[in-house]
Amino acid sequence: MARGDIFRAAILAMACAAVGTLASAHGDVTPQSVDTSSLPQLGADWRPENPYRAHEDAIKIGSSAYNQNCARCHGLEAISGGIAPDLRKLDNDCSNVKIAAKKAACVKEIDDYYATSVRRGKTRNGAVYMPPFEGILSQEAVWSIKAYLETRREKTAVN
Repeated sequence: MARGDIFRAAILAMACAAVGTLASAHGDVTPQSVDTSSLPQLGADWRPENPYRAHEDAIKIGSSAYNQNCARCHGLEAISGGIAPDLRKLDNDCSNVKIAAKKAACVKEIDDYYATSVRRGKTRNGAVYMPPFEGILSQEAVWSIKAYLETRREKTAVN
């Protein structure tokens, strides 16, 4: 083998190794616990809407919880790197609704979609796109993450 061929083969091997490392970087991860003891406790029944909306402590807790449990797929500060949806856009459908009652219904629907997605995960054709977090993250942790995400909301033209 010529010296140039050996060099190209070595570069190709390094590139393949790097791609393999990046592809497996997500891997199996262990969810991190979230200390919500400073928040008002919500009980066993899931709330239909985020009870921590604009709650300062919940936002701080949610920021940390998001970075520990969600950022690896949804991106730092909720800015997706392309692996999973950009969660800053989660509430965009509601931002342009002018009628208060319709806007409230939209927000409640998005809250339900969010909580259901986090609790049950996302599976399509047998492939797990997002693991279920029910039994891993408490209701308080889930809603504190949503409170944080609401601070990261992407601004639309009408906002």
